[in-house]
Amino acid sequence: MEGFLQALSQHTFLQTAVAAALLSSIGCGVMGTYVVVKRIAFIAGGIAHSVLGGMGAAVYFGFNPIYGALPAAIVAALLIGWVRLNWRTQEDTLISALWAIGMAIGVLFIAKAPGYQADLMSYLFGNILLVPSESLWLMVTLDAMLLAIVAAYHRQFLAVVFDEEFARQRGIPVGFFYLLLLVLVAVTVVLMIQVVGLILVLALLTLPAAVAGHYVHSIGRMMLIATLLGAGLSIGGLALSYGPDLPSGPTIILLAGVVYVLSALLAQGLHRRRARLAAERGAGQGESREP
Repeated sequence: MEGFLQALSQHTFLQTAVAAALLSSIGCGVMGTYVVVKRIAFIAGGIAHSVLGGMGAAVYFGFNPIYGALPAAIVAALLIGWVRLNWRTQEDTLISALWAIGMAIGVLFIAKAPGYQADLMSYLFGNILLVPSESLWLMVTLDAMLLAIVAAYHRQFLAVVFDEEFARQRGIPVGFFYLLLLVLVAVTVVLMIQVVGLILVLALLTLPAAVAGHYVHSIGRMMLIATLLGAGLSIGGLALSYGPDLPSGPTIILLAGVVYVLSALLAQGLHRRRARLAAERGAGQGESREP
């Protein structure tokens, strides 16, 4: 850790990596909370893997892959959202098909692109050390847009996330806000692709929020804790991978997985202890009422 901190003060690429981790953690905490509470991780995974089609097309035509990822993610979110709203009986099959088609299109474009695309592999499996400084401005813009929309429509999102039928009775256009929610998830996927890659992005999107959900039940608190935890896990994984020269993306996800498992065990233990204390307290009150 000491070597990492020393290198952080000397190398610009490490400073850029830490900035990217902090910026991606905002989307991770905010949108990850919605994904966990709404239980749409499979849909988020379909969006993430479909992004490869846009990235492959961007590389083929000579553009930065991240600029192909954003429109591909939005299109995938709208398609998958439309499928979910209109084809519920075959929802999982159709989402899986879109997932596979997106990746297949990306592979075909990559195969036809000239030369070996080493940089594209970092988007698949993540390499936060290769994030270009100019990408930080795109991340700042996407974060600002995401936070502005969530702040403006937070109540509508809550109604859609917790009870769609109630939202309809209140006159909220559920279909519109559901699709908007998925578009914001797509933006978050693009934010995190450069940190952990599209193969691993689903874990970083859900695990911090899931850990936060073990201890708090307020959406706002979950978002705050998940954001801080996402930042800590990203920077912690980066620090752990730096010394032994390990891939940063998988190290971040492994750290997140360990934290999630330990948190789940701790939360289960606390729940059992509270249940036991409640049962003992109830038994004690029952005995005190006996004549």
